[in-house]
Amino acid sequence: MASHTKIAIILVLLGLVGIVAYKFLAPYFEESQQRTTSDAAATKGKIVIGVDNWIGYFPLCSPEMRKRMRQSGYVLECKDDQADYPQRMKLLKKGKLDFAVATVDSYLLNGHAVNYPGTIVSVIDESKGGDALVAWKDKINSIEKLKSSQDYKIALTPASPSEYLLKSIAVHFDIPRLREDKSVIVAANGSEDALEMLMDKKVFAAVLWEPDVSRAVAKKGIVKLLGTEQTEKLVVDILIVNRDFADDDPEAVKVLLGNYFRTLKYYKGNKSKFISDAANETGLARKNIETLFKGVKWVNLIDNAQQWFGVTNKKSVNDEALVDTIESVANVLMDSGDFNNTPVPANDPYRLTNSSFVSELYNKSFSSSQFGTSTNISTNANNLSGLDKPFTKLSSQQWASLKEVATLRVRPIIFQSGTDFLTLDGKAQLDLAADNLKHYPNFRILIKGHTSKRGDPKANKKLSKDRADAVKQYLKSTHNVDTNRIKVHGYGGSKPLKRRNGESFREYNYRLSRVEIALVAEDL
Repeated sequence: MASHTKIAIILVLLGLVGIVAYKFLAPYFEESQQRTTSDAAATKGKIVIGVDNWIGYFPLCSPEMRKRMRQSGYVLECKDDQADYPQRMKLLKKGKLDFAVATVDSYLLNGHAVNYPGTIVSVIDESKGGDALVAWKDKINSIEKLKSSQDYKIALTPASPSEYLLKSIAVHFDIPRLREDKSVIVAANGSEDALEMLMDKKVFAAVLWEPDVSRAVAKKGIVKLLGTEQTEKLVVDILIVNRDFADDDPEAVKVLLGNYFRTLKYYKGNKSKFISDAANETGLARKNIETLFKGVKWVNLIDNAQQWFGVTNKKSVNDEALVDTIESVANVLMDSGDFNNTPVPANDPYRLTNSSFVSELYNKSFSSSQFGTSTNISTNANNLSGLDKPFTKLSSQQWASLKEVATLRVRPIIFQSGTDFLTLDGKAQLDLAADNLKHYPNFRILIKGHTSKRGDPKANKKLSKDRADAVKQYLKSTHNVDTNRIKVHGYGGSKPLKRRNGESFREYNYRLSRVEIALVAEDL
């Protein structure tokens, strides 16, 4: 082939390559020109967060937050995936999301499949009335009824806080049917669908979220069995950052968190602005926004640091509620059959948390008010919680008027034979019970002692009360439970358990000697 022909072919090929390159690179050059010839030249980048429409996430994606991020040089984009948690975790792993929101339980369930691609850098909120188990009173009037009745169905939205709330109830109050019989659950396409099934009496109970909870209890004959306003650190929303993003651009993480906590403070002082912005963004009526608003307890920087991450100012030792919550959720998921072993990597919850960002912000702002001093945007938040919450003293008549909510799950509490002396194993079981009690700080406690039917009834009654008193004293001295919160009863052998099919007399008699811990409250 002649040399001039080769040159012509090469020139043609180079021309084609140039045309193709221009086709693909032109948009890039145009975008670059747009940036460099506009105010966008100062933009540091885009931050993408995977979210859904839970009202608790609104401040994170609100107009106020977006404005603050723009002023800090970032474009904030919130992608609503309609609560598709598995896909959200996959996108977080691929780096297509920089941050993601989730409940602690949903992160353990769905993050486990992709080896936990992010770390928790902030607690966003707790559900405080946003979710509840409701039922027709003539069918199921208490959680205890769920233990004895065999003829009921419960509607709920799978893979949602509703499902986790029911799992927690099943585990904490020992309801085997809810843990083992999956046919009890009727899958709903959202809370509104579950409410419709309940109203049509296709099911006897449903787990709903607001505003459907309020709609349900407004119907004559429907009662609330348990709502998250009566729980603590149960349904907890968190902010997760992609591990690579945190390593590559820690400054962006700090900017986002700082602006988020300032946004919380702004909305706390401008409740009407919060409701107005939320109504405009979501399209919901202001009345519905106000109802949703009451069911959320947002967590500011100070509470994130002191209560959830255990960050100290070197003058105090603080709680690590986030680690406790992760471990508690893992136990519920294992007891519910979601995992055979703990889903927590290497059984170390600290692998899922990163307190450094909250710690740095907290230490810089300590003793200042730039991030707010109250846990909740709402003005009616009750911040007293935990096992050491104080209670007023009640008369015997007032105690008698309380309604029993449910009996807490407690494995046999062992005493030395014929005595009220707690063994080490008995104390260990009470420690486990106390871990569950932490989730229900607003209920009073009724401790009921029982013995077998053998022996002197009078002596048995005294022994059963002495054992109940021993449990009360242990909870008081070891876990700082207010004695005004606790009432004890000794029943001796007057309230025996039902004998199981095929159960030997020896096994049956062994079960009769027991101490039960019941939660009681005014009618919900």
